[in-house]
Amino acid sequence: MISSLSSQPVVASADRPLLGRTALVTGAGRGLGEATAAVLAAAGATVLVADIRDDLAEAVASRLCGCHGTGAAEPLSLDVTDASSVDRAVRVADETFGGLDILVNNAGTDVTCPVEEISVDDFDRVLATNLRGPFLLARAVFPQMKTRGRGHVVNIVSTAARRAWANASAYHASKWGLLGLSHALHVEGRAAGVSVTAVIAGGMRTPFLLDRFPDIDPSVLQDPANVAATVRFVLLQPPGTVIPEVTVLPLRETSWP
Repeated sequence: MISSLSSQPVVASADRPLLGRTALVTGAGRGLGEATAAVLAAAGATVLVADIRDDLAEAVASRLCGCHGTGAAEPLSLDVTDASSVDRAVRVADETFGGLDILVNNAGTDVTCPVEEISVDDFDRVLATNLRGPFLLARAVFPQMKTRGRGHVVNIVSTAARRAWANASAYHASKWGLLGLSHALHVEGRAAGVSVTAVIAGGMRTPFLLDRFPDIDPSVLQDPANVAATVRFVLLQPPGTVIPEVTVLPLRETSWP
């Protein structure tokens, strides 16, 4: 249950530069989403820890609230594939916190199999999570961000939007599409003061890879906290400057074609 935090100070400082800002991070129950929520909370933001799994969202929010020096964290039940769930989440954030300053579209999924074997339902599910979800959230937050003349949308893309490997047709389609959507949103938002950034992330030591590929060498993957630090970096650009796209890779990643 989200509670009002109207007494939160709004004066940022060098060590808490996001104080007074409210961020919604999707897929924040673990992996990069959890790391991003932690980094933003440490920077002073009020973070809505959004996940389709309530138990994970609640556990992360509870841990963040127990960390000294972080901003507030609140769990938020959210299915990014469901337009009504998205609209409800954004409405609650607007009514409780006066709107969102930051949206991080991080939730993602994948199905690993050859194109001739993937079901239509699985293909649709990957695109619904990875591409339709960010569209629904951007569509929901853009009106209030444009009205306020500020806001930042960060889309977590993937090197899958720059290259291709076998047995990931749905994932590639979704991430190439998300990169295009991100740049389109950048063009639409900039005149109104809304920033949009695509963070193209290389392999990370997260359950998304480690649980599905147990033979993968963790040493060639990066800590998700490093990518979360990149998210923080793009959010803290001076007024009038935006980074539309940035790539952050593990130093030892060698899988580029």
